[in-house]
Parts: sequence; structure tokens; C-alpha cells
Amino acid sequence: MLDDLRNEAKSSFEETNETPEAENELAELAPRRRRHSQFMGMTPGQRFVIALLLFMMVCLLGAFCLIAFEKIVLPI
Repeated sequence: MLDDLRNEAKSSFEETNETPEAENELAELAPRRRRHSQFMGMTPGQRFVIALLLFMMVCLLGAFCLIAFEKIVLPI
């Protein structure tokens, strides 16, 4: 069933007889994609990881400072 799928897909693209001028006209009519703004070249997932790491560092540093200045005492 799927034995010759790659060759069929390739031949269907080769059979189009559009000229480069027609392709340019179609490209001009197509809606332009908005480029997603990236803060400092990072994707949203990368920004989330950075924010999560920063949050964890602040929490750990805050807890360490509370222990160091004896505002809280560990039950040891």
C-alpha cells in the first residue's frame, strides 16, 4: 500500500507546470506571516526554563540568608 509513496509524492510535485512568474504572483497574494518576536533570541520554552532557574536560585538564596542570619532555626 505504501511501497511507492515517496516516488508518487515526488512525481506529483514535478508535474506542476507553473512558471516562476506565476509563483511570484501567488507569493505576493499570500498573507505574510508575522515573525514571532524572540526576546534575546530565545524561544518561549527556553525563556520559561531561565525564569524557573532564576526563581529557584532566589528561593534557595533567601532560605540560606534566613538560616545564616538566624531568623529561622533548623530543627536539628
